[in-house]
This record gives sequence, structure tokens and C-alpha cells, in this order.
Amino acid sequence: MPQLRVGVIGGTGLYQIEDLKDIRHINVDTPFGKPSDTIVTGSIDGTGIAFLPRHAKGHRILPGEIPARANIYALKSLGVEFIIAVCSAGSFKDHIKPGHILVPDQIIDRTSGRTSTFFGNGIVAHISFAEPFCPVLNDLLITCARAEFAVVHPNGTFIAMEGPAFSTRAESLLYKSWGADIIGMTVLPEAKLAREAEICYSVIGCVTDYDSWHTERDIVTAKTVIETLNDNINLAKKIIKRTVIQLPLNRNCICVDALKTAFITDPDMVNQEQKRKLNLLVGKYIH
Repeated sequence: MPQLRVGVIGGTGLYQIEDLKDIRHINVDTPFGKPSDTIVTGSIDGTGIAFLPRHAKGHRILPGEIPARANIYALKSLGVEFIIAVCSAGSFKDHIKPGHILVPDQIIDRTSGRTSTFFGNGIVAHISFAEPFCPVLNDLLITCARAEFAVVHPNGTFIAMEGPAFSTRAESLLYKSWGADIIGMTVLPEAKLAREAEICYSVIGCVTDYDSWHTERDIVTAKTVIETLNDNINLAKKIIKRTVIQLPLNRNCICVDALKTAFITDPDMVNQEQKRKLNLLVGKYIH
């Protein structure tokens, strides 16, 4: 089995990846509990992949219930260096239509009550998050989406909302007035946790609807999302397969050593139990 360099986190509608070779099923325990589901590993053209359905098979986990820390930690423990996440999204702009793909480069956090860090309990770290998605991986996803003849929008701002209810019209119009491009209920805290784990993280945003702002279009419902999503998911799978075989052998981006300048805690005052718990993440920085 080749090194599992790539993690794929599947969102609504994406519960498996076909054409993987040497498939294995791995149950991982982490200091943060179990991940959403069994991790399926395999390879495409010699590149090792670890696939995890964010909502579990059968879509049994609400966005606010996703064990994001366990998911990211589990992928890190398997050696993953890149994470390609897939999510459904509503659009705030007429030209970003259902069926299109958007690869966001910015995010606004409108979630609440989700733990968004591995740290605390005696270890304080503040990552830089000005660029919340890996720019190198973003560029590659955009290139591969175009190669698959997708209508892809390079860059844009993603609103991460709490859910599980969709937006009110007033909320949707507010986000639109901010200049946001798409909205979804996931991606955070995944993106923050991936940066703390020094994993490159990017998102394929599958546009399924116009959220609640568009008075000339049907308002978003779970039914409309699913109806549009099938074609999007098939396209996302093609983009993923093309991307994983073109990943750089050596990473040279902001994600690689994101923790290098993040720690503030006096090394002599570090909580040793927390240090042991987080050794996978902090071992090369805190001795």
C-alpha cells in the first residue's frame, strides 16, 4: 500500500469513491473519539487515498454533530498531507448557478458551538488563518476542474453557517450584501483543524441552489439540494481522481509548518498530559 497522502472528506451525496485499488477498511481511535465512520483506504494510479464520509454512510450525522477533531486527527495519523473536501452549497450570485463548481479561497464563520481547535488545556496556539485554504491545492483543483470541462469559479467567499435549518431570507440577503459567493453548513471547523494539523486543505463547492435570497427561484430545500447534487458529485469525483495523481511530491505552501510560529505557552509550563495527547501535532515543536 502506498503512503496515504490524500484524504478525501465526502459531503452530502459523496459516500464512496469508485475505482480505488487495494481497498481496506480502517477503524481509527483518536484522543478525540472516533471519526464519522470507518475510513476506506486504497489507491489511484499509485497514489494512496483515505476516504471518510463526513456525515457517515446513510447520512446520519448533523453538520453540528460532526466529530471534526477526530476526523482530522485520524487522517493525520494515517499520514495524510492533503485533504480534498466536498460540500454542497447555495449561491448568492446569479452567474454562479446550480450545477457549477466553486473553489473558495476565503471563509466567514457563522457557526456556533463547534470546537475549532485541538489546543487548550495547557497549550495555547494561534495559527495564521488569513488564507484559510491551501493556495497550491486550490490552484490544482481549479486546473483539474477545467480539464473535466466543469463550469468552475476560481476563488470566492464561503459562508459557513450552523444549520441544520437553511437561512432565513433576511440572513441570505445579509450574506449576499457582504459580497459572499456561496454558503454551506460544513467546511468549518475542518479548515481550521487541518491548518493546525499542518495538512493542506481545499474544498470543491458543489452549487445546488440559490439559498433563500432569490425571489424568482424556488427557495432551498433538502429535496432541491439532492436533485441537483447527483451530477455535481459525479463531476467532483472526476476532479478528485485527476487531482490526486498531479499532487506535488514536495509541499511548499503556508500549510507545511503552520504551527512553527503559533505557540505562545512557555515550554517549561506546558501541560505534560496534553503534550502526550497531542504529540502527533506538537512533537516536532514542543520537546
